[in-house]
Amino acid sequence: MTLIYILLGLAAAAVLYAIMIYNKLVSLRERVSEAWSGIEVHMKERYNLIPNLVETVKGYAKHEAETLERVVEARAQAFSNDGSPAAQAQSENVLTGALKSLFALAESYPDLKANEGFRDLQAELSKIEEKIQSARRFYNGNVRNNNTLIDQFPSNLVARFGAFIKAEFFELDEADEAARRPVEVSFD
Repeated sequence: MTLIYILLGLAAAAVLYAIMIYNKLVSLRERVSEAWSGIEVHMKERYNLIPNLVETVKGYAKHEAETLERVVEARAQAFSNDGSPAAQAQSENVLTGALKSLFALAESYPDLKANEGFRDLQAELSKIEEKIQSARRFYNGNVRNNNTLIDQFPSNLVARFGAFIKAEFFELDEADEAARRPVEVSFD
């Protein structure tokens, strides 16, 4: 009889442990979703700022339409991308490159560099880039915690049973180290 109670106690402890692991996995999955939402908010801020920046540059660099079109196209592609973090990172890399071309173009126009509106837009974009980097680190930290729990034993058994899947990290292209830094917007 004592053996039955011991076995029932062990079974109850195992069930309670599985419930705790399951709830932790659910919590981590929600944290990952929340963190991704934070990245999306900052990227939308960035996307909303870009048309103002392009319009400001347009007034000074009318014959540089190709560069401006690349920025507009890259923004549209990144804005409409609602795929995986890897797909989003790819379109963000394209947008970052287009913005760098835009700022390099601005170097050729002293009047544009001196324009207060342009400088304000650059400063705002720089702040948004920092927010995106911070949100990316927060998201990737949550992904790491989620994926670690999914891989560890015995939580991997609960994860498999609950159909929990590993989340993707939001990483920039390894080949483009310059894209890992925020867009440089200083004209001093």
